[in-house]
This record gives sequence, structure tokens and C-alpha cells, in this order.
Amino acid sequence: MAMSRAAAAAAGTPVARRRLMGAVAARSMASWFGHVEPAAKDPILGVTEAFLADPSPDKVNVGVGAYRDDSGKPVVLECVREAERRIAGSMNMEYLPMGGSIKMIEESLKLAYGENCEFIKDKRIAAVQALSGTGACRLFADFQKRFLPDSQIYIPTPTWANHHNIWRDAQVPQKTFTYYHPESRGLDFAGLMDDIKNAPDGSFFLLHACAHNPTGVDPSEEQWREISHQFKVKKHFPFFDMAYQGFASGDPERDAKAIRIFLEDGHQIGCAQSYAKNMGLYGQRAGCLSILCDDEMQAVAVKSQLQQIARPMYSNPPVHGALIVSTILGDPELKSLWLKEVKGMADRIIGMRTALKENLEKLGSPMSWEHITNQIGMFCYSGMTPEQVDRLTKEFHIYMTRNGRISMAGVTTGNVAYLANAIHEVTKTK
Repeated sequence: MAMSRAAAAAAGTPVARRRLMGAVAARSMASWFGHVEPAAKDPILGVTEAFLADPSPDKVNVGVGAYRDDSGKPVVLECVREAERRIAGSMNMEYLPMGGSIKMIEESLKLAYGENCEFIKDKRIAAVQALSGTGACRLFADFQKRFLPDSQIYIPTPTWANHHNIWRDAQVPQKTFTYYHPESRGLDFAGLMDDIKNAPDGSFFLLHACAHNPTGVDPSEEQWREISHQFKVKKHFPFFDMAYQGFASGDPERDAKAIRIFLEDGHQIGCAQSYAKNMGLYGQRAGCLSILCDDEMQAVAVKSQLQQIARPMYSNPPVHGALIVSTILGDPELKSLWLKEVKGMADRIIGMRTALKENLEKLGSPMSWEHITNQIGMFCYSGMTPEQVDRLTKEFHIYMTRNGRISMAGVTTGNVAYLANAIHEVTKTK
């Protein structure tokens, strides 16, 4: 039907034109993001969301990768509280350099590479403060893509799920290598060595320095030496993700043994460090990325490029966590207190492993649970199936990731018997 003259005239008024343009713009803007679908829930963080929504008074969360005391409460270390007291009011909050806190980096390198490491003295290590271990891995992945664009990364099966996301988003092609042996609940050392030998010379490998996540299965010292030797033969590059130094065994030196072996054998390495677990600085995002180079000149060049990668990402890292770390590690008294506290956390987790295993055995479980105490670190790779985990949640209000990974930090003297009984119920018959 033709528009009347009066209607046409009304439509031509400035007010009407603005309304029409607004309606068109609104439709256009609404369509810009109409194709965006909700993202899949993170397999780890989604567990906590489900736990919080459960009204049951008996619920247990053994999915979260954060330390809890024996009452199931979050912990702030006394060394951290003391460091904060010393920092309060005495430091400004200016931007850090792109590379972060020099003092924190210095202390981090001594912790990872050794107090008297010759490579630190020779200034051969390019290092920057990073946004915890995740940020350190991402910086390295982007560095790898930028300067070795034809390379790929070999990632263990299984691994922390976010490793795949990090190298995927950095557009680095991924391959996997054998690591876990499901039948023995231990290391598939033969398969691992075969994959190292069969990878193209000069490949990049992601290695967990200690307390492998999610399995809790680490190579022995002798196995690390064989791995290092084969890396040397194949000219592979080892990149260590060290998220649990000190938190695995209670001894930071012991937990860095794999890195020290590779250094002794003459490897150039990369290392991502995190202070989330071993200092409880989860929300401070305090970490360090380091790369051992040929000489000081190369280290300067590599560090400058790492800083350039960080600049458009987040410009520079946060200051508060860096101050806490450098204050603790740089003061003999506070460092001694930290070593005592981190050993206490590790010992509590080791004790909960023993208690869970003993409770299962007392119930007459037909399965072997030796792997609970053979594994190390925050996580126990239980061997339970996704269906069994689903039953734990549905029938007993126990929450964990569907791969059967138990966060031992969530196990307490108050819930260990309940947890063992529930596991026994879902595993006693196939």
C-alpha cells in the first residue's frame, strides 16, 4: 500500500529519521554478536561451580587445585603475612618495567637453577616476571611461534588441560607423547622414551618438573637422567613447567632435581615458575619465565623480545605479588619460615594420601591403592572412570574432575573416611 502524503511527510521529520536510524543501528549491533555461542565450561572451574550450587551438608570438593588446611579452609602463610606487613606503606605502586621486578627475577632464578648457578653469574639467562605459570607458558609459546614458526610442541598424555589451550591459542602445532600407564597407575617409561627417540630432531617438549598434573607420577632421578641423555642425542629443547617447587616433596631443591640434571648435561632449557601453590599466592599471579641462552648477549636479545611480546598483552606485570616473593626469598629469616611452612603443606598432603589408602584397605577394597602413596604432589590420579566419578557426585555429593583426579589438598581428617567409603562403593563392582 502506498504511503500517504501526510505519513511520508511525518517520516521525513528529523525526529522520525533519528528513530529510524536508531532502529537500524540497533538491529545491526544486535546481529554483530548473534552468532556467539556460550563457551564450554572449564572442566576444573566448572566442578567448583557445581559444588557451590549443591545444598547438601555432606558435600566434598576434591576438584579444586588450591591448598586447604585440615579444616578445609584456605590458607595464607605466615611468611606471606609478615612480608605484607613489611611492605605495607613502605613501597610505592608505580608501574614495574615490562620485564617485571628485577629482585623477584633474581630470587626466582636462584630457586630454580641453584643458589650458586654459573649461568646466573654469567648472565646467560633471559628472564621476565610473568602472570604466574600460565602467563609464563603463554609468553614462551608466543616466543616459540614468533622466532621458530615451523616448530611444534610435544605435550604429555595426559597433562594439565590448559597446556593445550595455551599453545593452541599461540598457534603452535601440537603433538603428544606417551607418559601415563593406566594399568599400573604409573609412568609408561618405555613408551615415553620411544616417543622421544621417534620425534624429529630438535623438537620442543613440555615437561613437568615435579608433581605431574594431573597424575602425580614423576620419573625417578635415574629415569630423568636417561630422558636427559636421549634429549641430548636428539637435540630436543626441554621446556619445564614448574608449578609445584617445594610443594611436591617439601624440599625445593629436591623438586628442582630434573632441571638440575638437564643443566648438568649441558642443555639449554626454558622454565615456567609459579608461586601460586608453594606460597599460596593464587590470586597474585606471581611467576617467572626464564630461558637459558648461549651467552649474555643472546640473553639480552631474548629478554628484549619477551618484553615486546608482553607489552601489547598486559604492558607490565603486577607489583604486589612480586614484592611478596622477593621479600620472602630475599630475607633469610622469612625464607627459613617459608621453607618450614611449605614443608608443612607438603607433609599434610602426604599424610592424607596415607590415610585415604589405609581407609580403603580397611574397607576390604578388592583394588590395589598403592598408587595413592606412590604418586606425589597435590593430585592423585585415582584410576576411577567418568561413570564412577558421576556416581560419586550424584550419590555422595563428592566433586572432582571426570578423569578421576583427586585434589589431595581437599582431603581432611574430617572427610577422609567418608571419601574412602564413597570411593569403595563405586569401585567395588565393575
